[in-house]
Amino acid sequence: MHVKFITYLKFLSKSTNQHGVHSPFVFNYVTKCLYSEQKKHSNKSINILLKSNDYFNFDRIKVLGSPSLDGEVKKMFQNQNQSKDSIDVLYTEKLNLLLVEEILKQDRLHNDSMILIDSIYQSPKKHQAWKKLITSPKITVSMDLFHCGVLFIRKEQEKEHFIIRI
Repeated sequence: MHVKFITYLKFLSKSTNQHGVHSPFVFNYVTKCLYSEQKKHSNKSINILLKSNDYFNFDRIKVLGSPSLDGEVKKMFQNQNQSKDSIDVLYTEKLNLLLVEEILKQDRLHNDSMILIDSIYQSPKKHQAWKKLITSPKITVSMDLFHCGVLFIRKEQEKEHFIIRI
């Protein structure tokens, strides 16, 4: 617990809010989605997933490693396309770097896809995997939100990393 508190203090010292963001895409996402008052779930990462789905209007959500959340998402978004060919948003509680890299190689994620990874500070090993993943050439926007990490594939945008307080 003590280590997590120190990690959070370090995060706070590096993080910013919407005023430190110079990307219009990220600024709009932070102000209109992440900072919106609506609360859809008590878990912060799942809340971000649900708010992001409303904001971006995703069609295809893939949940890895959590059958209960996968069922919950399918109930909430019954009109969702369950295509195995393409993924708009990928959510995972476990950072299985090999699996995410495999999906990146298969081109199942496309321009404007989002990857949301829960608890990127859960362990040093998971945080190291997160750091490696944000260096992928396909990932152009990465956002460290402490409780989770958000990655975007946006070919029209320069590679940028943000540390945002929510």
